[in-house]
Amino acid sequence: LHLSIRRQRQMCIRDRGVDILWLMPVQPIGVERRKGGLGSYYSIADYRATNPEFGTQDDLKAVIDSAHALGMKVILDWVANHTAHDHTWVSAHPDWYVRKADGTISLPIDRDGKETDWTDVAELDFSKPAMRAAMIADLQWWLTDMQVDGFRCDVAWGVPLDFWLESRAALLTVRPDLFLLAEEEGPAMHSAFNASYGWTLHHQLNRIAQGKEPVSSLDAYLAKGAAEYPANAYRMYFTSNHDENSWQGTEFERMGENHLASFVLSSTLVNSFPLLYTGQEARLNKRLRFFEKDTVSFADTTLVPFYRAIFAAKANTPALWNGADGGPQVKLVGDGGADLYAFTRSTGESHVVVAVNMGATATTYAYRDFAAPGTYRDIFTGRSVELGATGSLALPPHGYTIMVR
Repeated sequence: LHLSIRRQRQMCIRDRGVDILWLMPVQPIGVERRKGGLGSYYSIADYRATNPEFGTQDDLKAVIDSAHALGMKVILDWVANHTAHDHTWVSAHPDWYVRKADGTISLPIDRDGKETDWTDVAELDFSKPAMRAAMIADLQWWLTDMQVDGFRCDVAWGVPLDFWLESRAALLTVRPDLFLLAEEEGPAMHSAFNASYGWTLHHQLNRIAQGKEPVSSLDAYLAKGAAEYPANAYRMYFTSNHDENSWQGTEFERMGENHLASFVLSSTLVNSFPLLYTGQEARLNKRLRFFEKDTVSFADTTLVPFYRAIFAAKANTPALWNGADGGPQVKLVGDGGADLYAFTRSTGESHVVVAVNMGATATTYAYRDFAAPGTYRDIFTGRSVELGATGSLALPPHGYTIMVR
């Protein structure tokens, strides 16, 4: 969609309750060794330019300004690990790239130290101070001249952590409220990043949704996270993203009828930072082509109330906030179906009860020792629910509830 006609779409996104807009790479795509007809948007030919297929730089600035006017922040996808083969740096600064024994530029390296099949991009050498300085200058330009609010950092694991620490320190000098999201997970990332990907939980939810793993396995995941991660570490949880959609399938393929219950968990678990991927609220049920132009229809609005209710609860319920501002997560003790998972979160006068049924049959959970009984409101139906210190929760197959007071 051309940048100059994005305003209406932005208003729809804001109406869903979204408050951060993540723009995937908007720079020109490299032509040399391009994959497919369109190429990969992660093959960047010029860090400071705008892809003319999207519009002009003025169009892009108008999109960012419009998002800000609607109360949203904007983060830009930043590809630090590699550039296109026809990026200006390749000819102007050939020493800024990793070289193989035969002198040719290396493709990106995987976690095992081997070349990937990312044949359309060239691996940058982070041992070169001049390259690091140039990249930091480009990052600062996007913050100062284009007024983005931060970055989603692609392949963060492939770039030395000391670069992220160096760049964060430099970027904070021009944007004190900088926000950085790492496409990687691990406690160490939070020394440089505000948020990290929740890949482990995502894959675990896929298995749970498919009946390959019990929902009780979430206990071990959460205990490990609490022990290892900083208390204020935001974790971006999701049921879909551009990689999963294109290469592993839609949430409907991977999670079936449990896709909504999985999103409930992704949005309410402690320190959850939920992602709404392109078209999810419109039931996007196809794999978008990665290297070719593809389209998304937003005509189906039947899931909009679901996502809007979740994001409204996340924004307006302190118990669901993150870090020190939110409430700790406590499993709701009880007996019942093995496919049901329930927990509470409370801080001050704000209380939340979350329950999901990942099974194909209705289930009732007899709970006890609930520390915050009272009158709750189901965020999806609006109805009032009396919850005592002891009681029961009944959920239909693949059902879910979030109750707040």
